[in-house]
Amino acid sequence: MSARSSYSCFHLFLLVVLALFRLCSSNQNSHCNDVERQALLWFKHGLTDESRRLTSWVAENKDCCTWAGIACNNSTGHVHRVHLPGLDGMTLKGDISKSLLDLKQLKHLDLSCNDFGGIQVPKFIGSFQNLRYLNLSYSNFSGTIPPQLGNLSKLHVPILGSFHGRLSETTSMANMKWLSGLGMLHHLDMSGVDLSKATDWLQVINSLPSLVQLHLSGCELSNLHMYVPSVNLRSLSVLDLSYNNFNSSVSQWIFSVTSLVSLDLTECHFHGPIPSFRNLTSLELLHVAMNDFMNSSSIFQELSSSNLISLDISGCGISSSVLDSLQNLTNLISLHLTGNQLTKRIPKSLGNFCKLREIDLSGNNIGNISLTYFLESFLECKSPALESLWLSYNYITGIIPHSIGNLSFLRTLDLSDNQISGPIPYSIGRLSSLEELYVGYNQINGNLPDSIGQLSSLEELSISYNRLNGSLPDSLGQLSKLTSLDFLIICLQYLYGSANKLILRLQVANWIPPFQLRSLYLKSCVLGPQFPLWLQSQKDLKELDISNTGISSPMPESFVRSFSKLLYLNMSNNHIRGPLTFSGIPATLEFIDISSNGFWGTLHPLLCSSGVTTTYYLDLENNHLSGDIPECWEKWPRLGILNLGNNSLSGEIPRTLGSLDLQYLNMHGNKISGRLHSSLMNLTELDVLELGRNELTGSIPTWIGTKLTHLRILNLRLNRFDGNIPHELCHIRHIQILDLAHNNLSGNIPRCFNNFSILSGIESNSGDDFSYFINGPEKITEGDSLVTNEREDTYSSILPLVMLIDLSSNNLTGYIPSELTSLLELTSLNLSRNQLSGSIPEKIGNVKELMSLDLSVNRLSGELPMSLSSLNFLSSFNVSFNNLTGRIPTGTQLQSFGESSFFGNKLCGAPLTEANGCEPVEAATHTIGEKKEDDGVDWGLIISIVVGFVCGFWMIMGPLIVRRSWRIAYFGFLSKLRYMVYDVIHKYCCHMFSC
Repeated sequence: MSARSSYSCFHLFLLVVLALFRLCSSNQNSHCNDVERQALLWFKHGLTDESRRLTSWVAENKDCCTWAGIACNNSTGHVHRVHLPGLDGMTLKGDISKSLLDLKQLKHLDLSCNDFGGIQVPKFIGSFQNLRYLNLSYSNFSGTIPPQLGNLSKLHVPILGSFHGRLSETTSMANMKWLSGLGMLHHLDMSGVDLSKATDWLQVINSLPSLVQLHLSGCELSNLHMYVPSVNLRSLSVLDLSYNNFNSSVSQWIFSVTSLVSLDLTECHFHGPIPSFRNLTSLELLHVAMNDFMNSSSIFQELSSSNLISLDISGCGISSSVLDSLQNLTNLISLHLTGNQLTKRIPKSLGNFCKLREIDLSGNNIGNISLTYFLESFLECKSPALESLWLSYNYITGIIPHSIGNLSFLRTLDLSDNQISGPIPYSIGRLSSLEELYVGYNQINGNLPDSIGQLSSLEELSISYNRLNGSLPDSLGQLSKLTSLDFLIICLQYLYGSANKLILRLQVANWIPPFQLRSLYLKSCVLGPQFPLWLQSQKDLKELDISNTGISSPMPESFVRSFSKLLYLNMSNNHIRGPLTFSGIPATLEFIDISSNGFWGTLHPLLCSSGVTTTYYLDLENNHLSGDIPECWEKWPRLGILNLGNNSLSGEIPRTLGSLDLQYLNMHGNKISGRLHSSLMNLTELDVLELGRNELTGSIPTWIGTKLTHLRILNLRLNRFDGNIPHELCHIRHIQILDLAHNNLSGNIPRCFNNFSILSGIESNSGDDFSYFINGPEKITEGDSLVTNEREDTYSSILPLVMLIDLSSNNLTGYIPSELTSLLELTSLNLSRNQLSGSIPEKIGNVKELMSLDLSVNRLSGELPMSLSSLNFLSSFNVSFNNLTGRIPTGTQLQSFGESSFFGNKLCGAPLTEANGCEPVEAATHTIGEKKEDDGVDWGLIISIVVGFVCGFWMIMGPLIVRRSWRIAYFGFLSKLRYMVYDVIHKYCCHMFSC
């Protein structure tokens, strides 16, 4: 071997040794040092890790580089990456420890999508000198973003947007000057941060020449800086200013950024003049929904030379004629046209878009276009690439064509809310990629095809509100990926005359479906009479609705406990029998409705053995529950709606109810006794208080009026309350239903009822949230009663429109206050069966919305006011058994009521058949508002008769006395007239008697 060869081998051996030494040294150093490991443990100590994501963070594990979310430098072993974003509800909570500052080489910090309880962004984060990437978005921070972040001179990507959650304040910035020193920024996201006071935003952004992406969506910006001489944004490719209400014309500086690839101006409310897109030759994504300036064909002609692949012009007032200008945009992959004015036929030029993967034409009222015609344009492509098709809320007719099966790449198909008829074609099974199918709210009939079981990728299915019938196919059980099965109200006759009448009865009793659903709505399907035990296999359920499904067998005790993730449970309107064994229900439940069943027993197992801290809605109405209402309400701290109506509950109202933040409380129709305890005055947010049909005693507390000032409904009817109606009730300005009937109340009706601002029309009634309290989602409360004309009806979904005062069947005395006539929005007034006296207020006709008026069985006197003739909406009227007199006003709806509405008075006129003692009068009636004179001598009439007689006598006799010639002529005329009459009579008699 030569010397040169020996030297080469030695040199190679030396290199291998050095490499192995460095590798061993690198491996030895890859373990994090004790200081950084201890810093991470202190950081964990300040957090609440409910999802147990940090279980590997323990002192026993010396190598923190192997901990979840931690990455280290391979050479130095220093921690350079902390990546802990929240995933699918797995969030971290608590404080961010300052111990993280010991991570000197940290380059990447991601704490996004967690919940830090509204704390401020820590100022010490600005001390990480090596930080390149910072993501704190969607983590429930609040307050002002600290300007100390401007010290992060090496920062490339700060994602600081969308801090605010439902329970926190919005983050904000007074100015953006601290960003000017971050010269290495190329991606800035501050979406959701309140920048309304940061008037320097464009000036600062213009000083960042390396910026590539800028996201300022929903920042409450209002000044677009219309006149900017020049912009220094040569590298900017992504500009997102969406959801800022500029409400101005579009500034031209935007269209001078020639490097733009993506421009998002969604819902900025821009209007003319029309901008020029000619310079934006690199533009690929243009989202300009909810702006007025886009409704011009010239804009699309300018865009025809671009390489657009995504275009969103939803809600821009686009007409059908503008669509023809789109035909050259053949590179489009995504096209959104929802909420426009495409009233004519869709041009077949859409068939040129063979690269199109998603198109949204929903909400356009396209017209009587057949689905077959529409699909033909896409089927003309040799290999249609369409993946998502939204056509909901149009007037599309016809059937679903068999050719639908040729759209083999389709993943989402939404045909809901149209007029599509016929059956679902068997070819639907060829859509092997389909993940979402929505065909609800149409007129589809027939059976579900067996081929639906071939949709192996299907995750969501909605077929509600159609005319389907028969049994659900067994092949439905083959859909292993199904997560949301929506049969919501598919069997109930509700819309379109008749709706689905599907039956879900399984042939195999112990069937276990292959899918795991998250949402299951089977309302009004035929499931019963046996309880569907297969439901217990659905461990991932979050929403379950099996209401009105004909189940009558007892519920298994372990049923509800089977669903550890359940948020929504509705089993109402069945006949489920057995004791109320709901112990151990999931702590996640927010909505519980088991009303209108046959549950019996006490409330203790449900209320006292469960630790449900999240429930907001609890409805146990219309069951057979008995016993006392227990004092366990501290276990239900978030409860806002509580309905225990129409059971057999007894005892007193629990004092601990006053510790809740209830908005709706219904205990109507029970056997609750005792007085109203003062602890209920703490329910200051209460909108509805239903305590009617119980055995409550004592006087009505004054604190109802002074503390519960948000009340919209107060129902205390059919109890044993006594004493006066407290004047403090007049403080409930928003009241619209006041029902105190059938008690032992006495004294006068308060004159201050005109303080009710909604009933008087001073304040408008916006009852959206109020309707939710009454009806809930897809619910109508059945226990709330409305009594008119002694007929008890049920409150329906129109309850927010009902305006009622019912004080009937008490011992009230005194006059009817005239102030009641100022309640212009009142629809029902019942003061019957009291001891009221005096007359009916003259201006009762001012309450023109009255539909029901009952003043019967009192001691009222006088006449019926003529203003009653202006009540055009009266459908129920009763003044019987009073001391009323006079004639019933005519020309009004009063004549349409039966005689029983007027019995027991001294009234006359239609509809009464007898005069009842009234003096006859001329047919002419008094006009409205005319005052009738008292009976007695009418001296005006007598004087006018005497004066007329005297004047007439002397006008004839005066000239005869003065002039002799007139006397001779006058008596000569009378003599001739006498002989003429005599002659006529004589000839007539001769003719009659032949004389």
